[in-house]
Amino acid sequence: HIADWILQLEEMPERYKNLVYHLKENQLETPYRPGGWTVRQLVHHVADSHHNSYIRFKWALTEESPLIKPYNEKEWANLFDSRIAPIQLSLDHLKVVHAKLVYLLKGLSGSDLKRSFIHPEGEVVTSLEENIGRYAWHGNHHYAHMDNLLTRESWR
Repeated sequence: HIADWILQLEEMPERYKNLVYHLKENQLETPYRPGGWTVRQLVHHVADSHHNSYIRFKWALTEESPLIKPYNEKEWANLFDSRIAPIQLSLDHLKVVHAKLVYLLKGLSGSDLKRSFIHPEGEVVTSLEENIGRYAWHGNHHYAHMDNLLTRESWR
């Protein structure tokens, strides 16, 4: 399952690009569901989130069960860059972050995968193995939000 998750992470930037690169501005401003984030915000959110995840991997590999710093994803998604910046910035960022992340993940040993970090909300301990699966799921989850919107609106 780890190899499958890593492959999903490796392919994710290209899948995202192929899904949204052709969308027009008004389509990028469409929420994926009523009251939800726009397509633009989702693309920026995934890049921001996976950037944070990459840093968490590095902390866990270099410190003993570090207490990570969380971020307010809802507030980040409402910052002006997430609301108006071209999605190409985050598509490019996602490509680079995932290239570095996948390179790192492919070199992890069994003992590395057992290393962990602690999230301060509830003091939840997360192993690196679990975090690989979490971010494969996370990227696929938001991809499905956008994919469903494109299907619903006949934007293909």
